[in-house]
Amino acid sequence: MAKCSFCGSVLAPGTGMIFVEADGKVLYFCRQKCEKNMLKLRRKPYDVRWSKLFKKAEK
Repeated sequence: MAKCSFCGSVLAPGTGMIFVEADGKVLYFCRQKCEKNMLKLRRKPYDVRWSKLFKKAEK
């Protein structure tokens, strides 16, 4: 099972998207919202309140 690279949620088998960067780094996304926030808008998951990584960093 993979985790979303942006929000940290667990991906069910056969769902989500895989993005491979030019340097070979693999990014997993659970939905297009996460993909857009990370790649196009260049947001950090620790700054977005709805991500699990924000809640983890808040503690």
